[in-house]
Amino acid sequence: MSKQQLADAAGVSVKVLMSWCKQYHAELEAMGVKPMARVLPPNAVRFISEKYCIDVDE
Repeated sequence: MSKQQLADAAGVSVKVLMSWCKQYHAELEAMGVKPMARVLPPNAVRFISEKYCIDVDE
């Protein structure tokens, strides 16, 4: 899933979504998320959607 798709599901911009995720930088980096990546791995999408109660169609 792309960052844009996840942000759309949350009803925010990508910039806002990434600012929310700054506090989880270490965890996301361990999952393989690069700062400039446009596509998130499934485990990172699951992690972010659970943290912020974002309903994503998996």
